[in-house]
Amino acid sequence: MGNVTSNVAAKFAFFPPEPATYGVTKDDETGKLVFAGVSADKNVEVHQLTTKSGNKVVATFWRHPFARFTLLYSHGNAADLGQMVELFIELRAHLRVNIMSYDYSGYGASTGKPSEFNTYYDIEAVYNCLRSDYGIKQEEIILYGQSVGSGPTLHMASRLKRLRGVVLHSAILSGIRVLYPVKMTLWFDIFKNIDKIRHVNSQVLVIHGTNDEIVDLSHGKRLWELAKEKYDPLWVKGGGHCNLETYPEYIKHLKKFVNAMEKLSLTNPPPKQLTNEPSITETKHNRCLKFGKR
Repeated sequence: MGNVTSNVAAKFAFFPPEPATYGVTKDDETGKLVFAGVSADKNVEVHQLTTKSGNKVVATFWRHPFARFTLLYSHGNAADLGQMVELFIELRAHLRVNIMSYDYSGYGASTGKPSEFNTYYDIEAVYNCLRSDYGIKQEEIILYGQSVGSGPTLHMASRLKRLRGVVLHSAILSGIRVLYPVKMTLWFDIFKNIDKIRHVNSQVLVIHGTNDEIVDLSHGKRLWELAKEKYDPLWVKGGGHCNLETYPEYIKHLKKFVNAMEKLSLTNPPPKQLTNEPSITETKHNRCLKFGKR
């Protein structure tokens, strides 16, 4: 059985761009962290956050002056933050939201090694930063997971009961299910989204391409079926795995979802806490998922 586990880990690997597409330096005048090698944006704040495992992950907060919500974005397994800049700029403008994104351990300028559990520790540190540094509440957050990023997204969504919403973009049912048509969850599987989706209380939007050559459409459809609070899904006709942002219906449907979440927040506020129009242009380097032996 140990060999099976090793083989799965080898095929379902993390592929951070090498070399990283950006760096992080400290501005001499302000003392603040900034991106090196990426176009400057005065409304972006860069953080280095320490996770439970001791890694230091890079996170970026893209501020919109009239933001309705904050999108906490988890990207795919073959990209880093430097490759996502164009997408974040357009999402921020079109959706009128703040965007908080981060690089997994071992990606970009983040330290450590990528692994399933490190992605969980990574997103937890980023969420805690939103709370402590920006005072953003659960009900003001929409979690967004693309491809493998659906793993940490559903990890958090299954634990946070007052989230405003969840977006699953080309999401996976689990690691092994991408590779093999298994019927049951195996103990050595990774990113067991098929089990975690059942514990999500917030509205779930699923976006998937009908011609996805990496993660079959059946993954998205099954996740939508299992969601307790379903929002109208978007099945992008002819869409693949890494090009859905280039279809006009992508941004239109996302705007519709964010507008619906805003109306929901006004008409149906969460209970008190008891305890502590144009299409987005193609980003050529946004590689969202890759399989193979390293």
